[in-house]
Amino acid sequence: MSGISDVRLMLHSQELQAGQERAATPRNISGWHLFWHRRHTRQALLHLTREQLRDVGLTAEQARQEGLKPFWRD
Repeated sequence: MSGISDVRLMLHSQELQAGQERAATPRNISGWHLFWHRRHTRQALLHLTREQLRDVGLTAEQARQEGLKPFWRD
């Protein structure tokens, strides 16, 4: 498998898992969904390997800066 496919699969599986957890709760407004998505994808960036980061075109420092951003910030 290529590195980019690995990253996509990892992020997709985390979204699916989080989606299953959310399924038990009532639907929230779309703004909350955006915040949730940002939080989870930023957390995922913090766990990528250097090879995975290279595949998505980020340096470790860029991933760290984005991953540590609060979920409410663009």
